[in-house]
Amino acid sequence: MSDESTSNEFAIFVVKTTANQERSVANTMAQIARKEHFDIRAILVPDELKGYILVEAPDSGIVDLAIQNVAHARTVVKGQSSLEEVSHFLTPKPTVTGITEGAIIEVISGPFKGEKARVKRVDESHEEITVELFDAVIPIPITIRGDTVRVLKKEEKNA
Repeated sequence: MSDESTSNEFAIFVVKTTANQERSVANTMAQIARKEHFDIRAILVPDELKGYILVEAPDSGIVDLAIQNVAHARTVVKGQSSLEEVSHFLTPKPTVTGITEGAIIEVISGPFKGEKARVKRVDESHEEITVELFDAVIPIPITIRGDTVRVLKKEEKNA
């Protein structure tokens, strides 16, 4: 009976990788796990965690086996993590976080790339912002995605 209860308990293990090779290590591990029928439930590659990937498995031995012949996979970090410890990697951050009305931004992609503008409205539910371009002859508000801009200057009170 104890085997049955442990087979449902999984932990998160951290695998150290070569920097900027996290995705290739994760993809190779997934292929090996499928081919060899390893009991690996999930592999996560958080963007903000350079040089590491997170692997959900019943024990570190399985993860060790899975990375044995994987290029750029270094080692399994001693110990394990819980889902609570890594849950913040699972929730996406809105692209408009940190952008406020009145802020000065630069458009970094799309048809208005390189243009500077002032933020008129922030729509967090759609992750869009409405801006007025500085170099426009007639100030026309345009709505663009929050991930296509870079904040140059936060809101000024006396602007």
